[in-house]
Amino acid sequence: MRPREQDGQQAHEDNWVSRNRAAQKWTRKELVGRALWGLVQPAFRFSPRPLWGWRRWLLRRFGAQIGADVHVFPTVRVAIPWKLILRDSCAIGDHTILYSLGPITVGERATVSQHAHLCAGSHDWRDPTMPLLKPPITIGADVWVCANAFIGPGVAIGNDAIIGACAVVMKDVPTHSIMVGNPARQIKRSDI
Repeated sequence: MRPREQDGQQAHEDNWVSRNRAAQKWTRKELVGRALWGLVQPAFRFSPRPLWGWRRWLLRRFGAQIGADVHVFPTVRVAIPWKLILRDSCAIGDHTILYSLGPITVGERATVSQHAHLCAGSHDWRDPTMPLLKPPITIGADVWVCANAFIGPGVAIGNDAIIGACAVVMKDVPTHSIMVGNPARQIKRSDI
């Protein structure tokens, strides 16, 4: 490519970047809510571990739908609480990231183990301006998401499934499946 063509290409790419940065991704209400959540997060993060009720209360104040007897550890990172639904008796382990740009639902009695990452946000790479996408994540009842697993945007995990440690799940998971690896693949069906 000649220098003049490179300059034109660079200007075109710079335009994509500036269009992406200029795009309105959040409403004013969402921006204010995120700013307030950022100010309150230390009260969540530095609360003593046994204060499950305090963290449930705090998440509810920010619009999360939290069931009974839900355990959310203090080191969990929640991006947008009002996009979070945690059903009865589920548990979210230490250092889990709930990147809830889109809705995240965790079913009854499900366990999301330490350092797991549920990512309900991405960008459309096919569009040069890379618009923000916010597809939901749905985790069924009695699911176990093991340590360090990654659940990608738009994924639905069926009831009674097990997602192995460090698995990368980018597609829906059938009920009673045991998934491992990167990319995650089914190795058997659970009889739980």
